[in-house]
Amino acid sequence: MVSLDERAEILSEALPYILKYKDKIIVIKYGGNAMIDEHLKSLVMEDVVMLTSLGMKVVLVHGGGPEISSMLTKIGKESKFVNGLRVTDEETVDVVTMTLAGKVNKYLVKELNKAGGRAIGLSGLDAGMLTAKQVKPELGFVGSVTEVDTEIILDALNMGYIPVISTVAGDADGNVYNINADTAAAKIAGALKADKLINMTDIKGVLADKNDPSTLIKTINVAEIKQLEKQGIIDGGMIPKLECCVEAIRREVAQVVIIDGRVPHSILIEVLTDEGVGTMFIK
Repeated sequence: MVSLDERAEILSEALPYILKYKDKIIVIKYGGNAMIDEHLKSLVMEDVVMLTSLGMKVVLVHGGGPEISSMLTKIGKESKFVNGLRVTDEETVDVVTMTLAGKVNKYLVKELNKAGGRAIGLSGLDAGMLTAKQVKPELGFVGSVTEVDTEIILDALNMGYIPVISTVAGDADGNVYNINADTAAAKIAGALKADKLINMTDIKGVLADKNDPSTLIKTINVAEIKQLEKQGIIDGGMIPKLECCVEAIRREVAQVVIIDGRVPHSILIEVLTDEGVGTMFIK
């Protein structure tokens, strides 16, 4: 049990951060185990509603790879990947759109509303929010974001809604593309000039020694990333995630952080405490 004195200390520690982020935009890229585990899901929804109730403008950006794979399996279509990217033909992009902009998006909206929020579901296609181009012909309808129109997001925020954005986008020819959620969140946060981008993952953060969780590197200047790669501290699947962090910082996002979404209430710990949870990237 937490004593009354400890509760008071926790609340007093949170106050400067409540004041700091009041009326500021925080973009959360939601994914990993926190999107699969039912208990963690409900805690994330509570955290988002809590921050909104404290006057912060929260934007939730999500993917949904496992749901897409499940839906493709149900229709008897095999999932194919090249360098971690899903090969997306015309049939697959229809399933991606239906799953992300439909099933997953509306489920999250429902859960946020149930937790006491006022969520509204959007996709990159709505009002031309995200414009994309094809990444590689061999990947089919996999795109990279070339432009972000923030008007519909800002309208939703200013009306008190929590925008929940699924990462599909279009081009001038009417094609629809599947967009990596990490890169979409970075581009959206940059376009909004967000004060914070929180990237939820299934790792503790960047570790100096991969086998020792106590070696968490709490702050990294983006200028140090290449050296960390040379040292082997950053490698494999971490490289594209960190490239997204660098992209957001270069687009004038004030703070970018990778947090461990497996930790209960990790969002609140990151935003409202001195210690935070994860690795922060700064310019």
